[in-house]
Amino acid sequence: MSTLLKDLYSRTFYNNISTVFEQVIPGFDKKEFNKQIFTSDFEKKELKERMRHTCLVLNNFLPSDYQKTIQILKKSINQFKKYGIGEDGLAFMFLPDYIEIYGLNDLKNSAEALEFITQFVSCEFAVRPFILKYSEEMLAIMLEWSKHENYKVRRLATEGSRPRLPWAMGIPFLKKDPSAIIPILENLKHDSSEWVRKSVSNSLNDIAKDHPEIVLNIAKRWSGISPETDAIIKHGCRTLLKQGHADILKHYGLDDKGILLSDFEILTKKIKIGDSLAFSFSVTNTNPTDQIVRLEYSVYYKKQNGQNTKKVYKISERIYPAKMTVKIERKQKFLLITTRKFHLGNHQLAIIINGKEQEIKNFDLID
Repeated sequence: MSTLLKDLYSRTFYNNISTVFEQVIPGFDKKEFNKQIFTSDFEKKELKERMRHTCLVLNNFLPSDYQKTIQILKKSINQFKKYGIGEDGLAFMFLPDYIEIYGLNDLKNSAEALEFITQFVSCEFAVRPFILKYSEEMLAIMLEWSKHENYKVRRLATEGSRPRLPWAMGIPFLKKDPSAIIPILENLKHDSSEWVRKSVSNSLNDIAKDHPEIVLNIAKRWSGISPETDAIIKHGCRTLLKQGHADILKHYGLDDKGILLSDFEILTKKIKIGDSLAFSFSVTNTNPTDQIVRLEYSVYYKKQNGQNTKKVYKISERIYPAKMTVKIERKQKFLLITTRKFHLGNHQLAIIINGKEQEIKNFDLID
């Protein structure tokens, strides 16, 4: 059985949506729809290509009047819900994609459509072209969405406006100046939905990559409001913490003074792709008082050009009582993944204590 994401767009999927379209689209021809979907090159199309292809074909069966089309899409969603299919399903991202393709010149109707559709399937990608084209108007709408009764609409307000949303088009003016989205984050810092609060954290983390001072000021203002808000801040500062940013380390009381590393050892100095690198070390709080200790390690992966690129991994963060020593043992997997290609040769691993890189050791990735 295939596990490729693109195969979410299967014959069963199209049969299911065709059954609904027969009920809501006047004169819909199911046989012709499937004929236009399954072209000779359909199998070669990847996930996003199939999503876009679905929109283009569907448009051939919809009215030319965009407002009438939106009403049909809304009726379709209500039917999908009735049959218990598709909600939050990746394949149904073709619905917001349709709004992005055909509704970009109609802000009012498209914004209302996105507000409705996102309660069925996320519109975080589709909303971004509207932000680029109608920056002030769209962000004003999203500010209102941040007060919406439905948590999925509230999440769209923050996730859709992230300056650096992964796999989505960037919003250059928000990277340069994120001040327009701060009121949205302020409205959602107490949100009852953990999903929304996580989105607020992710937006803060995006902002921190370009404007650490803004996030630091927010951290100071929000600190202590509630455990949930403290968690938002901490997760939103994760990149700054991994970078060892001095001000954020100070904010969290992370001082490496008197915290000593010892017995650091690479246990598998030569490994193959697919194996795990084993290492161990000890940490002692030599201070006369308890101390928060954040432990991380960095792997310097060898790049194709022979240089190394650094990636930081968190181990733990907790209070170490005075004079306490803890031995740590860890393994780092070198499994092939789509986002990283390994190159043979010398690599390095370092231990980080409270944001400060300590000792570094070498190991080799071999055939």
